[in-house]
Amino acid sequence: MRYAVELTPDDNGTLLATVPDLPEVATFGENEEVALGHAIDAIATAIQGRMSDRETVPEPGPVGQHSVTLPALSVMKVALYRAMLAAGLRKSDLGRRLGWKPAQVDRLFNLRHASRVDQIEEAFRVLGKSLEIEVRDAA
Repeated sequence: MRYAVELTPDDNGTLLATVPDLPEVATFGENEEVALGHAIDAIATAIQGRMSDRETVPEPGPVGQHSVTLPALSVMKVALYRAMLAAGLRKSDLGRRLGWKPAQVDRLFNLRHASRVDQIEEAFRVLGKSLEIEVRDAA
């Protein structure tokens, strides 16, 4: 998932980083590299908040001059969240299907937790989905 990031010079010599697809994201950095690094963290925080509130997580729109890519594990977790919502399920429903405790299911949707890929695959399986990974040339 690659999100467009707009960098705007701020009046204090820093760069303001905003994300058009996630209006709640606003962060900054002393230079482009730092601002984009902070943008990744801010995007993850915004997505985590949306997931906690059971809101949709928007697909990234077209990228412009600047963009950032979420870590692969975060992308898997967002895809699992979307699949769960599409199936009309809640985390408790998924937990029952998996035979897991609530804390285990919560960790599946925590973007800061290093979940095991086999656990994510199992969750997709009980939703009638499979996980496939694609490798592309770097942009």
